[in-house]
Amino acid sequence: MHPPLPQPRRRRRRAGFSLIELLIVVVIIGILAAIAIPAFANTKGKALVTKVKSDLKNLATAQEGYFYGANTYTTNLAQLGLETSPGVTLTIVSANASGWSATGTAAGANPTTCAIFYGSAAPVAPATIEGQLTCN
Repeated sequence: MHPPLPQPRRRRRRAGFSLIELLIVVVIIGILAAIAIPAFANTKGKALVTKVKSDLKNLATAQEGYFYGANTYTTNLAQLGLETSPGVTLTIVSANASGWSATGTAAGANPTTCAIFYGSAAPVAPATIEGQLTCN
């Protein structure tokens, strides 16, 4: 009789991931990040524009309240008691007894400038229609 043939050694399979599997995961995460980051930046810009529009609408309400007591509009934000949102800059371009105009901006917002005017005040770009808030 012949002695039994030696059995081939079984390789022990180690638990874990191969380098190829890890590289595929990294590539997939990179693709998802490339899609998500621009979408997030666009959403942030839209939120800033919304803050500017909201502050300009609040300015319109404050101007009408001021006009009720003083029979004129003002170029002084402090007299209106209006606090703007963080990062928003409002500028009252002109104001008198017959109308007013203003612009609003926010750093990082796209579009960058919003404007509104009432009464006989000269329109401020990009506003072209009285009372209509417009952004460029």
